[in-house]
Amino acid sequence: MKDPAVIDAAALENMIVPRFLAYVRVCTTSDSRSETTPTSEGQWDLARMLEEELKRLGAAEVTLTGACYVIARIPASVGKEGAPVIGFMAHLDTSPDAPGADVQPVLVRNYDGRRIALDAGIALDPALDADLAAQTGRDIIHTSGATLLGADDKAGIAEIMGAVEFLLLHPEISHGPLEIIFTPDEETGKGLPQFPVSRLRAETCYTLDGGPEGELEIECFNAYGVDVHFQGKVIHPGTARGIMLNAALMSSVYAAMLPRSESPEATDGYYGYYCLTRIQGNHEEALAEFILRDFSRDGIDRRLAAMDAFARAVEAQFPGGTVTVTAKPQYFNMREKIETRPAALEKLKTAAERVGINFLLKPIRGGTDGSRLTELGIPTPNIFTGGRNFHSRSEWISVPEMTAACRLIIELAREWAG
Repeated sequence: MKDPAVIDAAALENMIVPRFLAYVRVCTTSDSRSETTPTSEGQWDLARMLEEELKRLGAAEVTLTGACYVIARIPASVGKEGAPVIGFMAHLDTSPDAPGADVQPVLVRNYDGRRIALDAGIALDPALDADLAAQTGRDIIHTSGATLLGADDKAGIAEIMGAVEFLLLHPEISHGPLEIIFTPDEETGKGLPQFPVSRLRAETCYTLDGGPEGELEIECFNAYGVDVHFQGKVIHPGTARGIMLNAALMSSVYAAMLPRSESPEATDGYYGYYCLTRIQGNHEEALAEFILRDFSRDGIDRRLAAMDAFARAVEAQFPGGTVTVTAKPQYFNMREKIETRPAALEKLKTAAERVGINFLLKPIRGGTDGSRLTELGIPTPNIFTGGRNFHSRSEWISVPEMTAACRLIIELAREWAG
């Protein structure tokens, strides 16, 4: 048997790409306004598909929980039963930021390096995208332009499932006990309160939920969702002088107070932001929804305090109106806890080197379910999937980078076996 570092890429590709093309066709868009878990029925469809597939492959203890978590176990190789249990995790849902129904993925063999015209006047242009230009001569998969692609995070699911198939087909590859976890509602954070941590045995876990090949991540934003409710006073506009308090206008004034230099489109690296995600209302009442992100606890506290200060400023401009700010934590920076368990990162680095991946540690300008799992006591670094332009109609993914992620999973399983 070949060493995983030199496994024929075509063999792994055949385990990954057909799965990915099937998974992305299942609409799993999550819904931040839903109170159910999962927040969309399609997530059940994909979860059941994965449950059956894991059983067919021969995984053990395959479970689909009442909150739509898929958990399965891969028994250790003979003689490696005492090795630490490690987990691999990806999420079922896709972002509501772009349409996710009726996805039509396009597999391009031997990409010629030219501009690719998509639907709705969108294009993938290598002149504007160095990562895309670098894929010339390689295979890529892109969206039609009518929807997002869903590589975030169905690429992670396909890569994990490809590794599961490979390991179960090749028992000569030594590994310890493995745990496979697929989660709902990562994009909205709605599934996090239901996270079945008591069911997990893994001492360390890895999410497959990143971008270009080689990017490994152990730190993320501290994240809050903030709802701001505006209560005004309604009366006919013709007799409104001195009486009306326009809640819709109050919400607009509030949103305009957010510093433009601290918005997503104005920041990168370690700079946090305020982001208005939704606003609706009328004269009587309105609701604005925001997300706040910052890498430091002091920074996120400053932003939360600013949201309250903006509320008081709006009330001062609209005497008699009220502004109520409700903040809910979503996840916290996982770096501090991961660094207390250095083996999680050291073994990841070693595995990457063994399969010839030049890794780069970088911060996640977002979060993963690994952020929550780390907070619950299981350190969970994040691994690349090969995807680009997540949450958009111009999303695409590199097939060779998908196979690289799959090779890394296999090597990590070997590394933890000792």
